[in-house]
Amino acid sequence: MDATYAYNYLNFVILKVIGRIWRWNCCKRMHMKNLIIGLILLVTVNINAVASYLFIPMDETQSNHLKAYGIAYWMLQNEINVDWLLNYKGGSFMVKYYQKFENELVIRGVGYEVISDAHAGQILKLIASPSSNMDVMKLEKHPKIAVYSPKSKQPWDDAVTLVLTYAEIPYDVVFDDEVMATDLPKYDWLHLHHEDFTGQYGKFYRTFRNAPWYINQQREFEQSARKHGFDKVSEMKLAVTKKIREFVSGGGFLFAMCSATDTYDIALASDGVDIVDWMFDGDPQDPRGQQKLNYENTFAFENFRISRDPFEYEFSNIDNQQRERGLTQRNDFFQLFEFSAKWDPIPTMLTQNHTLIIKGFMGQTTAYKKRLVKPDVVVMGENKSINEAKYLHGVFGKGFWTFYGGHDPEDYQHLVNEKPTDLNLHPNSPGYRLILNNILFPAAKKKKQKT
Repeated sequence: MDATYAYNYLNFVILKVIGRIWRWNCCKRMHMKNLIIGLILLVTVNINAVASYLFIPMDETQSNHLKAYGIAYWMLQNEINVDWLLNYKGGSFMVKYYQKFENELVIRGVGYEVISDAHAGQILKLIASPSSNMDVMKLEKHPKIAVYSPKSKQPWDDAVTLVLTYAEIPYDVVFDDEVMATDLPKYDWLHLHHEDFTGQYGKFYRTFRNAPWYINQQREFEQSARKHGFDKVSEMKLAVTKKIREFVSGGGFLFAMCSATDTYDIALASDGVDIVDWMFDGDPQDPRGQQKLNYENTFAFENFRISRDPFEYEFSNIDNQQRERGLTQRNDFFQLFEFSAKWDPIPTMLTQNHTLIIKGFMGQTTAYKKRLVKPDVVVMGENKSINEAKYLHGVFGKGFWTFYGGHDPEDYQHLVNEKPTDLNLHPNSPGYRLILNNILFPAAKKKKQKT
């Protein structure tokens, strides 16, 4: 018999006995006082003796998946290790029982179970079985998080800051000043979202060049470039890109979404080449810029062609554009790969979810043509029907990076000037879960490589 079931049943029986004795001898309540107190103490002792772990399921039974990540992070802040049960009930969490942890779970509305030592042992035994595609990843520290974001950031700009705030995970905001000051080594994890590292201001010129937010952002970026000794914004963004590459090479973790993914690689490939037209930097682009690209510099992509049209809302052919995809919101999905938890723990961690099929969502960079993805890059999510990749991972130096196509997992076509997504309406979002998997990845204890 399961120990947790036995403990619950015993408590039920004891309370039943108390109720019957009370009704049977209600006229002698004063004489029953000591007996009842003793029985209540017995129940309390029984609970404390058996209930030794908090189990946070991450399958379909979980009431709030996103805040569960915040709870795991908060427990790490309290210097308590957390077991991440890879591929067990959606990537559940388990931690030693503490009353304040249970209180916090209740406050934040996260589903949980109180289980016994015996039950926890049964779970770990099942996971350890060579026949199971599961593993235990011990989380040991709370990663220090930085989000790369300008002072002129618009409220529609960033799904990651939305979900970090909703999950109650703290982060610092950094931008070009902090990156150029070599502040990145202070952090374990860096996020880039909807950023343009080519210096073309997101290629919003055609539609928004007269909008106050566009004018202010251009002025802000140009002032920053001059402050750091650069004549052009594109030159400063390239320097920032290289600093970020040094951060990853030294052991940092980079997570990027939307246009921050392809423009990052385009900037690295165009090192020393002017691919920016006059309306962005005051002089024409190099007519042979395409031929001068160096794909050896990039993280994820190769053999791509840059967009030379300054009026086109696209940076290159890396992105699978809407007219090429031929999909609508109704039939746009991507599928996660199921990796070997015991042999491929990193992509396994990054793909933990309660479903393998996730609804697609668009962005300035929606998804990637698989033929342009480097062969050593791990594709973790794809739409096979149109041969596109959505979710990528790779290694650079001592560090790691993840690219995730699209802008907002719960807004299919999020437009400029739209209100931010209210995550209170999407507490179980599988698309947002992928972002938070990346948050916890740097907390994992490093395991010896299997040979």
